[in-house]
Amino acid sequence: MTSLPATTERSLGLVIDLDTCVGCHACVTACKEWNTSAYGAPLSDDDPYGAAPSGTFLNRVHTFEYTGEDGTPKVVHFPKSCLHCADAPCVTVCPTGASLKRVEDGIVLVNEDDCIGCGLCAWACPYGAREMDQAAGIMKKCTLCVDRIDNRNLPEQDRIPACVRTCPTGARHFGDLADPESSVSQLVEKRNGFDLMPEQGTAPVNKYLPPRRNEEISILAPLLDPVTDGAGGFLGWLDRALNRL
Repeated sequence: MTSLPATTERSLGLVIDLDTCVGCHACVTACKEWNTSAYGAPLSDDDPYGAAPSGTFLNRVHTFEYTGEDGTPKVVHFPKSCLHCADAPCVTVCPTGASLKRVEDGIVLVNEDDCIGCGLCAWACPYGAREMDQAAGIMKKCTLCVDRIDNRNLPEQDRIPACVRTCPTGARHFGDLADPESSVSQLVEKRNGFDLMPEQGTAPVNKYLPPRRNEEISILAPLLDPVTDGAGGFLGWLDRALNRL
């Protein structure tokens, strides 16, 4: 069995804004591409267009519909991957020590050379964040793209997880959540970020920012007011013509 470090020097993780995620799956695609062509064994993708497709994804986006406080229907897109828990049960249950938590930054990883594919870590994870790669016969999980963030040959703006780098709406943020002065910690404090399933006692590092109420979103208000009483020239004529249709 693997022991968890008593403390870690940093707690690198993600902050995901459920208010701005549009469910485009760009993060899913970027994660799949990067982790297939870079770190570790390629992620399997067998018979993707056949009758029984089988593949491994380290990041997934779930979409839920719900009724808001005012009774209107709403949609939330919920990205989910490994949360790099401080008290990670997937690490302590591993019989070979393949699962580990790095002391320097708190990232939970799998040593693929030691993994025997027993699946105990998947059973222990309350978030369903681990997947058995059927082709490789070993467990796979989000690495926060350690081969990017540790690679000093990359430009600084690229030394972040692929999912964060590719998000078109800026819904994903990366940083040290053990540092109260970091941008991610400040964002969690400002927006009342929360843990996923805190009752499990795993102390996940990753945080989520809740969707905001309509009245909380004031940044667009000035843009919604008309600039003038009426447009002139060709645009004014076009607007009047369309209104008569």
